[in-house]
Amino acid sequence: MRSLRLLLLILVTVVFAMCGRNRGTQNMQAGAVENKFDVIEVLQTNQYTYLQVLEGMDIKWVAVPKQEVAKGATYFYDSALEMHNFHSKELDRTFELIYFVNSISNSSLTHVHPPVGNAAHSGKAGAEVHSDIHLEKSADELTIAKIFENPGDYAGKEVEIRGVVVKINEGIMGTNWIHIQDGTVGNGKFDLTITCDDVPQLNQEASFRGIVTLNKDFGSGYFYEIIMENAFHVDKWKTGDPAVSVH
Repeated sequence: MRSLRLLLLILVTVVFAMCGRNRGTQNMQAGAVENKFDVIEVLQTNQYTYLQVLEGMDIKWVAVPKQEVAKGATYFYDSALEMHNFHSKELDRTFELIYFVNSISNSSLTHVHPPVGNAAHSGKAGAEVHSDIHLEKSADELTIAKIFENPGDYAGKEVEIRGVVVKINEGIMGTNWIHIQDGTVGNGKFDLTITCDDVPQLNQEASFRGIVTLNKDFGSGYFYEIIMENAFHVDKWKTGDPAVSVH
Protein backbone atom coordinates (compact mmCIF):
# COMPACT_ATOMS: atom_id res chain seq x y z
CA MET A 1 0.00 0.00 0.00
CA ARG A 2 2.82 2.41 0.90
CA SER A 3 4.53 1.67 -2.45
CA LEU A 4 1.28 2.33 -4.32
CA ARG A 5 0.84 5.71 -2.59
CA LEU A 6 4.44 6.64 -3.40
CA LEU A 7 3.91 5.73 -7.06
CA LEU A 8 0.73 7.84 -7.23
CA LEU A 9 2.54 10.78 -5.63
CA ILE A 10 5.32 10.56 -8.21
CA LEU A 11 2.79 10.43 -11.08
CA VAL A 12 0.92 13.49 -9.76
CA THR A 13 4.19 15.43 -9.41
CA VAL A 14 5.22 14.60 -12.99
CA VAL A 15 1.80 15.63 -14.39
CA PHE A 16 1.89 19.00 -12.60
CA ALA A 17 5.45 19.64 -13.78
CA MET A 18 4.48 18.92 -17.39
CA CYS A 19 1.43 21.21 -17.15
CA GLY A 20 3.56 24.02 -15.78
CA ARG A 21 6.11 23.57 -18.54
CA ASN A 22 3.37 23.59 -21.20
CA ARG A 23 1.86 26.78 -19.75
CA GLY A 24 5.25 28.46 -19.95
CA THR A 25 5.65 27.48 -23.61
CA GLN A 26 2.15 28.71 -24.47
CA ASN A 27 2.80 32.05 -22.76
CA MET A 28 6.01 32.52 -24.68
CA GLN A 29 4.30 31.70 -27.97
CA ALA A 30 1.42 34.05 -27.19
CA GLY A 31 3.80 36.97 -26.77
CA ALA A 32 6.20 36.24 -29.61
CA VAL A 33 6.43 34.89 -33.11
CA GLU A 34 9.64 32.97 -33.49
CA ASN A 35 11.10 31.33 -36.59
CA LYS A 36 14.35 29.45 -37.04
CA PHE A 37 16.50 27.99 -39.79
CA ASP A 38 19.69 25.98 -40.29
CA VAL A 39 22.38 27.52 -42.51
CA ILE A 40 23.40 25.48 -45.55
CA GLU A 41 25.49 28.01 -47.50
CA VAL A 42 26.94 31.49 -46.82
CA LEU A 43 27.70 34.13 -49.47
CA GLN A 44 29.32 37.37 -48.28
CA THR A 45 29.11 40.76 -50.02
CA ASN A 46 29.92 44.30 -48.89
CA GLN A 47 26.36 45.02 -47.75
CA TYR A 48 24.57 41.73 -47.25
CA THR A 49 25.22 38.20 -46.08
CA TYR A 50 23.23 35.82 -48.27
CA LEU A 51 22.23 32.52 -46.70
CA GLN A 52 20.81 29.37 -48.18
CA VAL A 53 18.88 27.84 -45.30
CA LEU A 54 16.71 24.94 -44.33
CA GLU A 55 13.56 26.08 -42.54
CA GLY A 56 11.25 23.23 -41.65
CA MET A 57 11.14 21.17 -44.84
CA ASP A 58 11.86 24.14 -47.15
CA ILE A 59 15.17 25.27 -48.61
CA LYS A 60 15.19 29.03 -49.24
CA TRP A 61 17.45 32.06 -49.56
CA VAL A 62 17.69 34.70 -46.84
CA ALA A 63 19.57 38.01 -46.79
CA VAL A 64 20.71 39.72 -43.59
CA PRO A 65 22.87 42.80 -42.95
CA LYS A 66 26.54 41.85 -43.41
CA GLN A 67 27.79 39.78 -40.47
CA GLU A 68 29.62 36.59 -39.58
CA VAL A 69 27.33 33.58 -39.92
CA ALA A 70 28.39 30.01 -39.22
CA LYS A 71 27.61 27.36 -41.77
CA GLY A 72 25.58 24.55 -40.21
CA ALA A 73 24.43 26.71 -37.28
CA THR A 74 20.83 27.37 -36.24
CA TYR A 75 19.52 30.95 -36.07
CA PHE A 76 16.28 32.49 -34.85
CA TYR A 77 14.39 35.51 -36.23
CA ASP A 78 11.00 37.16 -35.87
CA SER A 79 9.89 38.36 -39.32
CA ALA A 80 11.04 38.64 -42.93
CA LEU A 81 10.27 40.66 -46.04
CA GLU A 82 9.56 38.54 -49.11
CA MET A 83 11.11 39.79 -52.37
CA HIS A 84 10.64 38.31 -55.84
CA ASN A 85 13.23 38.47 -58.65
CA PHE A 86 15.73 40.39 -56.51
CA HIS A 87 18.98 41.10 -58.35
CA SER A 88 22.21 41.33 -56.38
CA LYS A 89 24.69 43.53 -58.26
CA GLU A 90 27.63 42.30 -56.19
CA LEU A 91 26.86 38.64 -56.83
CA ASP A 92 25.51 39.34 -60.34
CA ARG A 93 22.73 36.96 -59.48
CA THR A 94 18.95 37.19 -59.49
CA PHE A 95 17.10 35.39 -56.71
CA GLU A 96 13.67 34.25 -57.85
CA LEU A 97 12.55 34.44 -54.22
CA ILE A 98 14.50 35.74 -51.22
CA TYR A 99 13.61 36.82 -47.69
CA PHE A 100 15.20 39.89 -46.09
CA VAL A 101 15.61 39.54 -42.34
CA ASN A 102 16.55 42.57 -40.25
CA SER A 103 18.27 40.61 -37.46
CA ILE A 104 19.04 37.02 -36.47
CA SER A 105 20.10 35.45 -33.20
CA ASN A 106 21.88 32.21 -32.35
CA SER A 107 19.70 31.88 -29.25
CA SER A 108 15.96 31.62 -28.89
CA LEU A 109 14.15 34.96 -28.89
CA THR A 110 12.56 35.88 -25.56
CA HIS A 111 10.32 38.53 -27.11
CA VAL A 112 9.60 40.09 -30.48
CA HIS A 113 7.21 42.96 -29.97
CA PRO A 114 8.50 45.94 -27.94
CA PRO A 115 6.78 46.65 -24.62
CA VAL A 116 4.16 49.38 -24.34
CA GLY A 117 5.73 52.70 -23.42
CA ASN A 118 8.69 54.77 -24.55
CA ALA A 119 10.67 51.75 -25.67
CA ALA A 120 8.04 51.10 -28.33
CA HIS A 121 9.21 54.23 -30.15
CA SER A 122 12.92 53.52 -29.84
CA GLY A 123 14.94 53.34 -33.02
CA LYS A 124 16.28 50.06 -31.72
CA ALA A 125 12.85 48.43 -31.60
CA GLY A 126 12.18 45.88 -34.31
CA ALA A 127 9.78 46.98 -37.04
CA GLU A 128 7.10 44.63 -38.27
CA VAL A 129 7.42 43.72 -41.93
CA HIS A 130 4.41 44.28 -44.19
CA SER A 131 5.32 41.95 -47.04
CA ASP A 132 2.16 42.80 -49.03
CA ILE A 133 3.39 46.36 -49.73
CA HIS A 134 4.82 46.82 -53.23
CA LEU A 135 4.50 50.39 -54.51
CA GLU A 136 5.08 51.18 -58.17
CA LYS A 137 7.80 53.84 -58.37
CA SER A 138 9.69 55.41 -61.23
CA ALA A 139 13.48 55.19 -61.47
CA ASP A 140 13.77 58.81 -60.31
CA GLU A 141 11.43 58.45 -57.35
CA LEU A 142 12.92 58.20 -53.89
CA THR A 143 12.61 54.85 -52.12
CA ILE A 144 13.38 53.68 -48.61
CA ALA A 145 16.11 51.45 -50.06
CA LYS A 146 17.89 54.45 -51.62
CA ILE A 147 17.93 56.32 -48.30
CA PHE A 148 19.33 53.41 -46.30
CA GLU A 149 21.84 52.40 -48.98
CA ASN A 150 23.19 55.95 -49.44
CA PRO A 151 22.39 57.87 -46.22
CA GLY A 152 25.19 60.39 -46.75
CA ASP A 153 23.56 61.59 -49.98
CA TYR A 154 20.45 62.71 -48.08
CA ALA A 155 21.79 63.75 -44.66
CA GLY A 156 20.55 67.22 -43.70
CA LYS A 157 18.58 67.60 -46.94
CA GLU A 158 14.87 68.01 -47.54
CA VAL A 159 13.36 65.13 -49.47
CA GLU A 160 9.94 63.86 -50.42
CA ILE A 161 9.02 60.21 -50.17
CA ARG A 162 5.90 58.14 -50.71
CA GLY A 163 4.97 55.05 -48.75
CA VAL A 164 2.25 53.19 -46.91
CA VAL A 165 1.64 54.28 -43.32
CA VAL A 166 2.04 51.12 -41.23
CA LYS A 167 2.19 52.61 -37.73
CA ILE A 168 1.35 55.87 -35.94
CA ASN A 169 2.20 56.91 -32.39
CA GLU A 170 0.58 60.24 -31.57
CA GLY A 171 1.67 62.89 -29.10
CA ILE A 172 5.01 61.37 -28.05
CA MET A 173 7.61 63.97 -27.05
CA GLY A 174 5.49 66.69 -28.61
CA THR A 175 5.15 65.15 -32.06
CA ASN A 176 3.67 62.22 -33.97
CA TRP A 177 5.85 59.25 -34.92
CA ILE A 178 4.92 57.73 -38.27
CA HIS A 179 6.35 54.60 -39.87
CA ILE A 180 6.15 54.04 -43.61
CA GLN A 181 7.20 51.19 -45.89
CA ASP A 182 7.26 50.98 -49.68
CA GLY A 183 8.31 47.37 -50.25
CA THR A 184 12.00 48.17 -50.85
CA VAL A 185 14.96 47.12 -48.70
CA GLY A 186 18.29 48.89 -48.21
CA ASN A 187 21.04 47.44 -46.02
CA GLY A 188 18.42 45.18 -44.49
CA LYS A 189 16.21 48.15 -43.50
CA PHE A 190 12.68 48.54 -44.82
CA ASP A 191 10.91 50.90 -42.39
CA LEU A 192 11.38 54.70 -42.28
CA THR A 193 10.38 56.67 -39.17
CA ILE A 194 9.03 60.20 -39.66
CA THR A 195 8.21 62.88 -37.08
CA CYS A 196 5.29 65.00 -38.20
CA ASP A 197 2.64 67.32 -36.75
CA ASP A 198 0.11 65.92 -39.22
CA VAL A 199 -1.68 62.61 -38.67
CA PRO A 200 -2.14 60.61 -41.89
CA GLN A 201 -4.52 57.70 -42.30
CA LEU A 202 -3.21 54.33 -41.16
CA ASN A 203 -2.68 51.66 -43.82
CA GLN A 204 -3.03 54.25 -46.59
CA GLU A 205 -0.51 55.53 -49.14
CA ALA A 206 0.86 58.96 -48.26
CA SER A 207 3.69 61.33 -49.21
CA PHE A 208 5.88 63.25 -46.77
CA ARG A 209 8.44 66.03 -47.13
CA GLY A 210 11.01 66.57 -44.40
CA ILE A 211 14.67 66.69 -43.38
CA VAL A 212 16.72 63.48 -43.28
CA THR A 213 18.81 63.26 -40.10
CA LEU A 214 21.46 60.63 -39.31
CA ASN A 215 22.31 59.14 -35.89
CA LYS A 216 19.65 61.12 -34.06
CA ASP A 217 19.63 60.55 -30.30
CA PHE A 218 16.54 61.93 -28.54
CA GLY A 219 17.57 60.39 -25.22
CA SER A 220 15.64 57.82 -23.17
CA GLY A 221 16.46 55.14 -25.73
CA TYR A 222 15.14 57.11 -28.71
CA PHE A 223 18.03 56.59 -31.12
CA TYR A 224 17.64 56.44 -34.90
CA GLU A 225 20.35 55.76 -37.47
CA ILE A 226 18.12 57.49 -40.04
CA ILE A 227 14.97 59.51 -39.44
CA MET A 228 12.96 62.14 -41.32
CA GLU A 229 12.23 65.09 -39.01
CA ASN A 230 9.75 67.96 -39.00
CA ALA A 231 7.94 66.53 -42.00
CA PHE A 232 4.57 67.52 -43.36
CA HIS A 233 2.01 65.30 -45.01
CA VAL A 234 1.71 66.08 -48.71
CA ASP A 235 -2.04 66.04 -49.40
CA LYS A 236 -1.86 64.93 -53.01
CA TRP A 237 0.78 63.04 -54.92
CA LYS A 238 1.29 64.97 -58.16
CA THR A 239 2.30 62.71 -61.02
CA GLY A 240 5.37 64.03 -62.74
CA ASP A 241 6.65 66.10 -59.82
CA PRO A 242 10.22 65.32 -58.77
CA ALA A 243 10.20 62.72 -56.03
CA VAL A 244 13.19 64.17 -54.28
CA SER A 245 14.20 67.78 -53.89
CA VAL A 246 17.70 68.52 -52.64
CA HIS A 247 18.48 72.04 -51.41
